[in-house]
Amino acid sequence: MTEHGGAGGDRGQVRVRFAPSPSGDLHVGNIRTAIYDWAFARATGGTFVLRIEDTDATRVKPEYVASAQDTLRWLGLSWDEGPEVGGPYGPYRQSERGERYAAALAQLRGARLAYPCFCSRAEVAAASQAPHGPADEGPRYPGTCRELPAEEVAERSRRRPGRANGARWPRSSWRGR
Repeated sequence: MTEHGGAGGDRGQVRVRFAPSPSGDLHVGNIRTAIYDWAFARATGGTFVLRIEDTDATRVKPEYVASAQDTLRWLGLSWDEGPEVGGPYGPYRQSERGERYAAALAQLRGARLAYPCFCSRAEVAAASQAPHGPADEGPRYPGTCRELPAEEVAERSRRRPGRANGARWPRSSWRGR
């Protein structure tokens, strides 16, 4: 992913991020992206960032993290920020950023800009497959849990903890209103 500026970055300085999910060895598409991002960073005097997307605990394995880093080194691609080298925007493993995300989510919920969603994956998938109006631009989440009363949220939280979160955007911005 290419970022111009970025979180706390100087405006105009290019920052590119390569963020593999270590659930297997890198494939040719991963390697192509890494090469393009690295080359762009080097050509512009920018920063090449390696971030490990290791949040899928059932599929991620330490040997795949090591393999990805070894492959990048074998290709001659060194990273300016990331695992093993650090940097000002760490940590660079997604699994180590949980506290930051929890704090951001708490802030959004406190401002009533996010809400817990208790829908199953099957329910969300069914909603996205439902027919929509002629002016609609495609599938969308219907906001099923958006307006649940606090008592209902508390009860559902006890029954189904650890659910996903929805964003509380103004209804006027929803596609297909």
